Amino acid sequence: MKHLSLENPRHKQLQQGFSDWLELTGYAATSVYGMSNCMREFLHWIEQEHIQLEDIIPVVVHRYFFHLKHRKKQKRIACSASGGGALSTNYLHKHVQSIKKFSHYLKETGQGSFEIDILLPEQKSKIPEILTKEEIKQLYEACESSPIGLRDRAMVSIYYGCGLRRTEGVSLDITDFLPDKKVLYVRKGKNYRERYVPLTSEIKHDLQEYVNYGRKALLQDKSEPAFFISERGTRPQGQSLIIRLKILASKAGIPKNIGLHVLRHSIATHLLQSGMSLQNIARFLGHASLESTQIYTHIAHNR
Repeated sequence: MKHLSLENPRHKQLQQGFSDWLELTGYAATSVYGMSNCMREFLHWIEQEHIQLEDIIPVVVHRYFFHLKHRKKQKRIACSASGGGALSTNYLHKHVQSIKKFSHYLKETGQGSFEIDILLPEQKSKIPEILTKEEIKQLYEACESSPIGLRDRAMVSIYYGCGLRRTEGVSLDITDFLPDKKVLYVRKGKNYRERYVPLTSEIKHDLQEYVNYGRKALLQDKSEPAFFISERGTRPQGQSLIIRLKILASKAGIPKNIGLHVLRHSIATHLLQSGMSLQNIARFLGHASLESTQIYTHIAHNR
């Protein structure tokens, strides 16, 4: 959608203003990007149909959604599709939400508004996979006392105990581990937001054991700033850590198809179940807004 051109200068200003407004009101960067692109497609369509913004009434919005429902999925649009290439229900729901939010933006900024009365089939919600606390315990128990085993344990502690994203963990340097202060410094968070993650005594112990014994053995006298060290003495790729996690899960007898993100989802859900507030969980995970954190309320209620 981002490749669609807007010819009307007012439409260009409205799309930029809408994006800025979404950001100011606390929406996550991914939501700002997605809704802004949805509005670009809508504004592009009304230009092609020679419709003025002031002339948008419910029947016009219905025409637009008829257009969306029957056009094929475009190659450069990242959305799921049902058989025959038609746009998915979830994708159409995203457009409804974006247009409603755009109308609200117009009203809030004194630029008019319009009504939306679109009814779509119920949206399919995708609840992320998580591990139970017992399964997390089994993962830890599957870690061996070898250098790689100590790294495995540190990996679980980083991605579960600290709730890091895949790239955040891979990008960690040894200097980011601050045991004296009981924190982990995350330099390369999403959208380059840095943060400090507190370490429990158990997590701190696991990381120190790896640093003092496992990491030194894996380095083999090489000089490497990375926190995680591969068997070749270099910074590992995220995929190699995922493979290790799957090996651990297999040894632990956990049948779920898991990745590093599942550990992050799991700690967030467990913290919520233990009574931690959404605000504190958002800070712990490095979320820019509560919108990204609220999904864990649905996960917790469905477990």
